[in-house]
Amino acid sequence: MKFILGTKENMTEYFSEDGVVIPVTILSAGPVTVTRIFEKSKDGYDSVQVGFGAQKKERITKSRAGAMKGAFYKNLKEFRLKSGDKIDVKEGASIDVSVFVPGDKIEVSSISKGKGFQGVVKRHGFHGGPRTHGQKHSEREPGSIGGGLRTHVPKGMRMAGRMGSDRITQKNLQVVLVDKENNLMLVKGAIAGRRGTLVEVISR
Repeated sequence: MKFILGTKENMTEYFSEDGVVIPVTILSAGPVTVTRIFEKSKDGYDSVQVGFGAQKKERITKSRAGAMKGAFYKNLKEFRLKSGDKIDVKEGASIDVSVFVPGDKIEVSSISKGKGFQGVVKRHGFHGGPRTHGQKHSEREPGSIGGGLRTHVPKGMRMAGRMGSDRITQKNLQVVLVDKENNLMLVKGAIAGRRGTLVEVISR
């Protein structure tokens, strides 16, 4: 199992050796430091905790500072290991982007862009009502939210509300290029989130 933390930079085009244009997302990945290793015999599960990014001491709580063991990281994340995965790193070890190679199939998790409070047309793709037959101001209204004889709104009814800021996991993405000197990774396709969003990259 290979893993790393990084941030989303931007999207661009990459030209392969045979001239094919590939849409890619640039990730600034690592290096990350292994801060703790959880073992099933002692902690009940197998996991590796890593720290990424520098942070001021004043912005770290005492409990997190204790977990970081003297260092101050902006992000602490755990990567759970499945049965059969081996822990081949030690506490204090550094992991950089070179653990990945072009062609690796990866799984990327990130937080999508927040869009605030949105109506049903943008949030759920409703068509809205017709402009004709006297409906002057109801083009983007949701319509009926009842159910005929029911006297309550059914659970799960799609309505207006807060949109975005969800954890999105995209599977079967492909690594196109790895730049160890600049800690960059090019991933085929789009990745959810704004520029600067923290991303978790895993390859099993």
